Amino acid sequence: MFDVDRYLKALDHSGPVRADRETLRSLHKKHLIAVPYDSSRNTGNGTSLWEGVDIDPDATFDSLIVGGRGGVCYELNGLFRVLLDRIGFETGVLAAGIRQMDGSFGPDLEHVFGYVRLDGELLLVDVGFVGPSYLEPLSVTDRIQHQYGSDFRVVRTDGYHVVQRKGRTGDWQAVYRFTPQAREFAEWQNPTPDLVAFARQLAGAGTVVRGRAFDSGQKILIGRRLLTVDDGRETIRGLVAQADLDRVAADILRTDG
Repeated sequence: MFDVDRYLKALDHSGPVRADRETLRSLHKKHLIAVPYDSSRNTGNGTSLWEGVDIDPDATFDSLIVGGRGGVCYELNGLFRVLLDRIGFETGVLAAGIRQMDGSFGPDLEHVFGYVRLDGELLLVDVGFVGPSYLEPLSVTDRIQHQYGSDFRVVRTDGYHVVQRKGRTGDWQAVYRFTPQAREFAEWQNPTPDLVAFARQLAGAGTVVRGRAFDSGQKILIGRRLLTVDDGRETIRGLVAQADLDRVAADILRTDG
């Protein structure tokens, strides 16, 4: 059963709980550290990948917070939105197409995340994206925002808002693109052909993705490839030995006792 106090304890949040910027910043980062991303439970869902996008808050709370398992974007962001609603924030649902390896973007409804409207400003809130991405809420502005060694900005191009990130080295890279309009769950319950085709492609690939943040960055495990972002510096390591893969997965999921 959804319980605000137990949720806050799981996030190790002991400070004030108010609908203000500092509380939002703290909860956002603590959520990314405390609750991992884990796509393994959804690998067999095929074209029904987003079927549960309108989450049952009690069941999802019992699974992620009480049970300690990881979740995917709509579970993590959906549950976090309920918490923010209970605290008193003005929230809503957004959708994004994630940048693919070839530089293109996935379907507009590929990724489910959220926003908070605070003091007249639109802030992006996303605790359900495996990364590399922002650890704290992001203002929808092309002004550069510094976070733990990485720079972020939101630029407009081709009719979209695009979240971009730049680490200590390299150029700006798109994270995902979106339109700043509130979404309805019915849009996923009646998926467009491109979304169905994309889900079929993901199911065919069968790659499990897991990730968790830490104080200065993120660890992202894509199949057997481990990407670590620490203070804006990225390293990639292939995990050939099964023992190494198991150890890293256990560390991300915190299942090693």
